[in-house]
Amino acid sequence: MKEFIQRVLLGRWFMVFASLLIMAVSGPGYMFGLYSNHIKASLGYDQTTLNLISFFKDLGGNVGVLSGLINEFTPPWVVLFVGSIMNFFGFFMIWLAVTDRISKPKVWQMCLYMLVGSNSQTFSNTGALVTCVKNFPESRGGVIGLLKSFVGLSGAIMTQLYHAFYGDISKDLILFIGWLPTAVSLIFLRTVRIMKNVRQAKELKVFCKLFYVSLGLASFLMVLIIIQNKLRFTRIEYVGSASVVSILLFLPLAIVIKEDYDLWKSKKADPAPVEIVTDENTPAAEPSPRPAGAPNTAMEKPAFSLEKIFKLPDRGEDYTIFQAIISPDMMMLFVATACGTGGALTAIDNLGQIGESLGYPTRTITTFVSLVSIWNYLGRSVTGFASEFLLTKYKIPRTLLLTFVLLLACTGHLLIAFGVPNSLYFASVITGFCFGAQWPLIIAIISEIFGLKYFSTLYNFGSVATPVGTYILNVKVAGPLYDKQALKQMKSLGLKREAGKELRCVGVHCYRISFLVITAATLFGFLISIILVLRTKKFYKGDIYKKFRVEAEAVEK
Repeated sequence: MKEFIQRVLLGRWFMVFASLLIMAVSGPGYMFGLYSNHIKASLGYDQTTLNLISFFKDLGGNVGVLSGLINEFTPPWVVLFVGSIMNFFGFFMIWLAVTDRISKPKVWQMCLYMLVGSNSQTFSNTGALVTCVKNFPESRGGVIGLLKSFVGLSGAIMTQLYHAFYGDISKDLILFIGWLPTAVSLIFLRTVRIMKNVRQAKELKVFCKLFYVSLGLASFLMVLIIIQNKLRFTRIEYVGSASVVSILLFLPLAIVIKEDYDLWKSKKADPAPVEIVTDENTPAAEPSPRPAGAPNTAMEKPAFSLEKIFKLPDRGEDYTIFQAIISPDMMMLFVATACGTGGALTAIDNLGQIGESLGYPTRTITTFVSLVSIWNYLGRSVTGFASEFLLTKYKIPRTLLLTFVLLLACTGHLLIAFGVPNSLYFASVITGFCFGAQWPLIIAIISEIFGLKYFSTLYNFGSVATPVGTYILNVKVAGPLYDKQALKQMKSLGLKREAGKELRCVGVHCYRISFLVITAATLFGFLISIILVLRTKKFYKGDIYKKFRVEAEAVEK
């Protein structure tokens, strides 16, 4: 029994389970709509200032180049540790400011706290997701979809757990966001690691089982959100519902134990030793001796040459970081991502203010935020597994699916722009789904076109497109236009703005122009994505996983 327990705790599937838990509490950025009004009211900000803080949240949550570079040279536990410290510091300082435990910070200080706190999410994403993709390269669509789906669910999961700990939504939510992800990352520091030669037949089926469990969790959360919108829960009822959420969250552990038990039994039936090799104990490859008289090719060609740097490899080969960045494929993907995720995230970040301007009650606005979280999950998980199936079965490129998602996102933006009664329910569903659906596709496309050698850095570089898009669409478009409409409204009522008092706008016109602009930007991203589809069509018609099978078979021999 001791041997089996040790095998489970050191095994590849427990590593996946640990990664799922880390990701399940790594999306507090998607909960901004729940605590943004607390920041705005407590510190007396206008919408432009709040959107500036929101931009730094998006900047921190998506600019993970630093975490990617650290991950290139250190084991994953270092990345997770640094991220956990950053998370606690950033959100703890915000909580101190909002609860008046420290003097009112300047705007740049609040932006800095939000940047540090949200940037920690890139460290947990890099440490967990990149590690799992490298461990399961032939199932990357399912791996990315599953892990990213738990990030999408994290808003709803953490909201339920928060209710159990603290009761109704309050400023203490910010403190909760600060300590819970930190604790989970610290617990699993040494569990998440690179494991070599761990290929297993039908491993995608195991990820499908984990997906079914997550689907049950998402369904329960959806029902719970609907009930909580209709009824007012007591503290005991919150504790009960959070207990069920926790049980479903830990249910994948049963699948992990079963898989390791089956492997353990097969190992006993076949006494041939099976060694799990990690980066920490992988022996260095011995250089093959050069035959006598053979030319020294290393001396013939310099290590640094401009021709080598600017000559791009074939798609699917390992690009250097510089080669990938200057590649036309990366530039097109960057623009499409900036337009698509930038527009969707602008809608998500302003959801609280959009609902308020359209006259929805506070409890309904909370429902919108939770709906975004649920459908964000569905977009990530369904797209991840569906794209893997369509690619392997019918050679349908992921770039084509990304194009369809961008087109669908325009529908959600138009619903917000025209403010049809009750349309915000549908808009939150469409926006959440499309925002979630883009991430597994974008991440998988980067890993497939540019290789896995520098994946941790390139994946985080691609994510930089999101804050670029949100800065333009949120800070420069949505925020100023909202404030302009609010001032116009006050002027028409004969009111003057008081210093330090937040601006409020009521009516469909508050966000109409903003989301018409966002729709146009998303359509532009759609057109760029079509060009990328045409460029990569031939690549996706081939066998993109062949080299991984060949390498694995060579190791097994």
